[in-house]
Amino acid sequence: MGQNSVRGEGTRRRVPRARELGWDDDLHGAGEATGAEDDAPEEKAAQADAPASTRASRRRGNAGGGTGAGGRAAARKRAKKTGKRKVLRWVAITLSLLILGTAGAGYLYYEHLNGNIRSGGRAGGESGVKKAPPNALGDTPLNILLIGSDSRQDEKNIALGGGRNDKDRKPLADVQMLLHVSADRENASIISIPRDTVVPIPECKGEDGTSYPATTNRPINESLQRGGPGCTLTTWESLTGVYVDHWLMVDFAGVVAMADEVGGVPVCVRTGVHDKSTPTVKGGSGLKLRAGTTEVKGEQALQWLRTRHAFGSDQNRAKAQHMYMNGMMKKLQGQNAWTDTGRLTGLAETATKALQVSDGLKTVKKLFDLSMQLKNVKLDRLTTATVPTDPYPPNPKAWLQLRSSAADKMWAMLRDDVAFDKNGDKSGAKTPKPKPSAKPKTPAEAPGSFVVTVVNGTDGGGEPAVEGRARDLAEILKGKGFTQADASKEGGGRKDTVVTYPKADGDQGKANALSVAKALGLPDSAARAAADDTGGITLVVGADWREGGTYKKPTTVAGDLPEGADDKATCMDIYSVYKWDGKS
Repeated sequence: MGQNSVRGEGTRRRVPRARELGWDDDLHGAGEATGAEDDAPEEKAAQADAPASTRASRRRGNAGGGTGAGGRAAARKRAKKTGKRKVLRWVAITLSLLILGTAGAGYLYYEHLNGNIRSGGRAGGESGVKKAPPNALGDTPLNILLIGSDSRQDEKNIALGGGRNDKDRKPLADVQMLLHVSADRENASIISIPRDTVVPIPECKGEDGTSYPATTNRPINESLQRGGPGCTLTTWESLTGVYVDHWLMVDFAGVVAMADEVGGVPVCVRTGVHDKSTPTVKGGSGLKLRAGTTEVKGEQALQWLRTRHAFGSDQNRAKAQHMYMNGMMKKLQGQNAWTDTGRLTGLAETATKALQVSDGLKTVKKLFDLSMQLKNVKLDRLTTATVPTDPYPPNPKAWLQLRSSAADKMWAMLRDDVAFDKNGDKSGAKTPKPKPSAKPKTPAEAPGSFVVTVVNGTDGGGEPAVEGRARDLAEILKGKGFTQADASKEGGGRKDTVVTYPKADGDQGKANALSVAKALGLPDSAARAAADDTGGITLVVGADWREGGTYKKPTTVAGDLPEGADDKATCMDIYSVYKWDGKS
């Protein structure tokens, strides 16, 4: 009986079978998994000193072959322990296979998404604008230029946008919005410039190496034709003095795909609308909606974004586009798009095919990281605005020009990272004071020992230059000991006032530039290494300092936008000719 019991119930004889099946390499040999030889050293020593009969009895009991209650209980305990370990081992093996399989598939899918992405150079020219210095917490604002291209260079876009005759024409940037996310990631702004606004377009170079000369009398949407999206970015930087981190561009087909993926975006019209051809105005987007709110998707979403005549003007079209952007943001937040894996996967697949991006965003990880910068911005802290414009005198019926006073104020708010909304922290908590700038290790040289060239850049804001401004500042510097200060006869239009030094001059150049800035009341951030390494210390008097001998930084208040700039609307008004009764 006892012998049969040993053969039938002992756990040790099952170990080789497990090993043969390859289930668990740890289930054999040492016996640690079964507990068969897990005695403590002192117990082993005691067993060695015990009589032979006692040791045999103990071996039978430990093997589970004893007929007593103690032997059977020990056997059950070991069998239970062995069973648990086997189950855990099976689970571990299964999970390992699943993880490896998923990781492999995930890697392939990740590479697939990366393969979808089309990218290009960040900038198309030199604007001289540098990234803003970090705030007291080490954070910087994020600026992304969103571009809508009217390209007809493939059949999908021709089918959606018409104009087969334009197939070989270089695309125009008919939609341009700057997305500004604050350094603390608490608020965001979307700023539009109407497509027919005439602005200075700087010299640019395209991806193919073609150079395009600077121009001052062409609308901003042509910047895309003069060097691609990088040139549009450089144009915005030169215009605003704001460093733009990235650009994103989408064409007609991309808009349709993204709208479908989101499942429709809510928009609203006060009356029914049909944007169609009329006897006096040909064309039209074809948009046809009943009064009230509609979730537009597919081609209807594109029609909404392209409608101009029914909304009355390019400025109102920008307002409608902003309504769409707000609606999409609300929809994505409602869908938990940043945390729902299924939604994120679908959006990633569609977005990587629909968007063309600057090189800094050419991987899925970088695009995802960018999107995560937006997920915490509340809708009541997302402001949409269009820069106020006036008719452009040489062509008042077709083109516009920026209202310089309004534009300058908005650009200053962006540069200083001042919120466009008034919904910030009302708890009375104080904003941390900025850390003092680190002083250069090298002391500045004597003021009269180096040359300071003063350039009049006061025309950088669109207004004429202040006559004699460089001469006046040169005289002020001489009075402060900079005896070699001299006014340049050349201009250099610039939004903000800077003191530049050759990068090759290192700490000494920076120290000298800081001494000039301090003498004039300029902030330390005004001292910058020049993009061009030639020349010495140069003071460029910008449009932000048109008068006075001591610089006073313009004050800006959160939410203090120029009249007519904030264009958030709950419902769009329709120009009478395009109103629809919802029946015909």
